[in-house]
Amino acid sequence: MRTAPGISSDINFKKSFSHLIKKLLKEYIWFICSFLYTFGHRLQQIIIDARNMNIKNNTREYIKEIKKEQEEFFATGITREYQFRRRQLKKLQTMLQEWEGALCKALWTDLHKSKEEALLTEISIVNGEIKNHLAHLKKWMKKRSVATPLKMLPSRCYITKEPLGNSLIIAPWNYPVQLLLNPVVGAISAGCTAILKPSPYVPNVSSVIEAMIASTFDRKYIATIQGNRDTNRLLLEERYDLIFFTGSPVLGQKVMEAASKQLTPVILELGGKSPCIIDEQADTQIAARRIAWGKTLNAGQTCIAPDYLLIHKNKKTDFVKSFANEIERLHGKNPVTSSHYARMVNDKAFARVSGYMTNGNIIYGGSTNADERYIAPTLLDNVASDAPVMQEEIFGPILPIVTFATLSEAVTFIRQREKPLALYYFGNTDDGFKVMKKIPSGGACINDTIMHIANENMPFGGIGHSGMGRYHGKDSFEAFSHTRSVVVTPTWLDLPFRYMPYKMFRWVKKLL
Repeated sequence: MRTAPGISSDINFKKSFSHLIKKLLKEYIWFICSFLYTFGHRLQQIIIDARNMNIKNNTREYIKEIKKEQEEFFATGITREYQFRRRQLKKLQTMLQEWEGALCKALWTDLHKSKEEALLTEISIVNGEIKNHLAHLKKWMKKRSVATPLKMLPSRCYITKEPLGNSLIIAPWNYPVQLLLNPVVGAISAGCTAILKPSPYVPNVSSVIEAMIASTFDRKYIATIQGNRDTNRLLLEERYDLIFFTGSPVLGQKVMEAASKQLTPVILELGGKSPCIIDEQADTQIAARRIAWGKTLNAGQTCIAPDYLLIHKNKKTDFVKSFANEIERLHGKNPVTSSHYARMVNDKAFARVSGYMTNGNIIYGGSTNADERYIAPTLLDNVASDAPVMQEEIFGPILPIVTFATLSEAVTFIRQREKPLALYYFGNTDDGFKVMKKIPSGGACINDTIMHIANENMPFGGIGHSGMGRYHGKDSFEAFSHTRSVVVTPTWLDLPFRYMPYKMFRWVKKLL
């Protein structure tokens, strides 16, 4: 049976019209969903930025009050006792377990840091530090006898470890849990009190830290002070027995200047431009994988992230291809959708890091999204050595590439710059150790990145422009301790040779 031509046209029109309406509705719904997602994300950032801008600054009076309470508490001598220190470490350990969920949620909100990454790079490192201290604290505290020279007999000589006293710990925003609480482990182990100053740039994390510290410790022992740089200034006006600061070299200079007025010792964990060398003998695929991981961890906002790449000219093409493959393996074809890829901490950081893309030719990556503060993993080529991206610490997922023909060229290039916090070499192990002898750095890896921070049995710290002092493991205990020399002389014998008028000095000289 055939349909009349007019009816057929009417049916076709209705189908086309219906299809058009469905298509328009679909696009409208997609637009609304996209708008709501972007608006919601932006609104969340506005709220976070507002908290940051309006974060409560503690007053000078409040700071002085806390400081006085801690001085009085330290003077009681309670913190010196082994059992007290051990109990506090256990309380810190339990606190981390109980607040793990809240910390992970806050890290996701402030930095888009996944739960897995939060556990791997923040909480597990602090837990490992606590376990190490619990296992060895008694031995570290023990009075140690040392050899006594003949000229001092019958005296006996000892070395004791004494807590420095009242400490101030100032932490940055990039690893706000690890870099605040790891030094706290050292302060507790050494028998010190501590004032903690978290970063205002991660307000959710800082709020959780304040709450969990307040619920675990008395403020006369460990207290949290919130605020921006005005609060830092007020804190640094006070006198402490140790200031432990983690942050940029520029702020480190200000901390050191303030500490010098009180002759306060400082531990400065700073940053800088950590170079990564790929030699001609390197396994390109392994190098690409480990560099891609180290560079995109926390979206490059890591003080020991590979900052720039020095690669043998014969390895460059293969590396770029391998790097692209490894990024896809780690974060998928589009890292913006990855739950394991972090974001820039704020709009200012986004603008600064994305601006570096104009300093060279983008040969991989390069996409950005200001609303999400997203910057894709990016390789830059043809970068001038005096460009900002080669002069300033990048602190983001951009990796400039510089080629070399001989290893000595790479060594010279690095030595012309400030001493880095970390140095990475991919190639022959023996050649790697030769490079280490020629280039000073805080820490180093051969055929790896980042991992030297993961071993609590090894010290971590900078050198020169990248910092002073070290911590982790026993070195954390040492950082907050004073090494005291003690001589014990008996009274049953009092040799006359050391007293004036130095009789029989001709014989005494032979003992000196």
